[in-house]
This record gives sequence, structure tokens and C-alpha cells, in this order.
Amino acid sequence: MAFQHPRIAPVLRWTHESLSDPAARGVVPVQSPGDSGIFWRPSVTGDGPFHFTHRMGILCNDICQRVPLFAHIDPAQVLVTFIRCRNERSWGLQARLVPLRFRGGKLTEIRGKYRYRVQQVFVDKTEIKYVLSFYLPRFLNQSFDEKLITVIHELYHICPEFSGDIRRLSGEDPIHGGSQKQYDRQMADIAREYLRTKPPRHMYDFLRLPFTQIERYFGEIVGLQIPTPKLIPIERVLP
Repeated sequence: MAFQHPRIAPVLRWTHESLSDPAARGVVPVQSPGDSGIFWRPSVTGDGPFHFTHRMGILCNDICQRVPLFAHIDPAQVLVTFIRCRNERSWGLQARLVPLRFRGGKLTEIRGKYRYRVQQVFVDKTEIKYVLSFYLPRFLNQSFDEKLITVIHELYHICPEFSGDIRRLSGEDPIHGGSQKQYDRQMADIAREYLRTKPPRHMYDFLRLPFTQIERYFGEIVGLQIPTPKLIPIERVLP
């Protein structure tokens, strides 16, 4: 029996303005954790708020263009957002990738008694296949190398078919393969491969600064924040 969940909208819709306009719907300020007392003037400049998710989207696009391993990714269908940290700890989750399709790119999947689909996300008429979120301010308070490797790490999770599913590896851990250390080394190698292409400094220079110094230089940090897409039961398949 098919039905519509009464409390979950089947589609989340955003506009292209929210990807770059600090005043657009869904773009909100990121709370500062405090001042580190260190200041270094970056090469990135701009008036008004620093739109973190906009800048991160530009960086991800540049990485996908320069690194052949990521040539299958269409950045227009990867929505970059942020998640506000609940505490000021430096350790913990730095980022996460939410796939908006099931295994093999399927739109629906049976779990238990119900058939589910993932809440769809659109930016204007473009359907989003992945939501890439960074935990702020925690992510920005890591070292430059750690931040760049984290970005590479999350992009690597996107499956080669770009079907909306994640990349699955051999070994006990299908997400990271048989060895976490080997996986981490591979991500570091890919990050160095990107830097060897000599991208313009303004593409990645903001990653050299901690949260408070970006905030001090630009006055405010903002970013796109959306509800985490949910699993929606659409049909009962078993009594």
C-alpha cells in the first residue's frame, strides 16, 4: 500500500542564490568559538561575510577538474553545506557525505516492512545526488594538510558511476578498505597530486587560516545550512 508521509516533505528545494549570496534563504552565520589571538593576512580578500560553503564549492570544483580520479564527479550535483558543532572540541567528525540514492543508484529500497526513498534535494531545476557537509568551526581549526585531506577523503567516497551511491571497497570495511592507515596515506597522496597541478592560491588559501582569523578578516562567516535529508517510507510491502 503506497502512502505519503504526513510530516516529511518529499523534496527539499533551494536556489542557486543560496550557493553564493550571503543573504539568501538557508545561508546563516556560523557561531565563533573564540579568538585564537593569531593573525595572518591571507591572499583571499572580499567585502562582507565570508561564504564558506560557496568557497568550498569552488575548491571542490577545482579539485574535480584537476585530479583525474575525480573526473566522474559533476560538482553541480554535489551540494556543499555546513553543520554547526555542538561543542568546541577539536577532535570528532570533520565532514560527512550523504548519498541521496541507495546501493547501485536505486531510488528506493526495502527495509523491514516498508519501501523507502531518500528525501530529494533540488537547487532550482538541478537534482542533487550528494550533500557534502563540513562541521564548523571544528573543520576550520585543523591544520592545512588535515583540511585538504578531509576534502579529498569525502570526494573519494563518491562512487565512480556518480549514481548517488557511495564508493564501496574490498576488505572488512567497505567504506575505507582493509586498512585505515593505507586509506589515509592514499588520501594524502591525492591531496599532494592536486597541489602539484599548481592551482591558484586563492582556491585553497582560506584553508590555511583558523576559523577566528577568517572571521576577523571578513567580519563574519556564513554558509548554507539545510536539514539532513531523511529516509521516507513510501510503501508498506509486508503486513
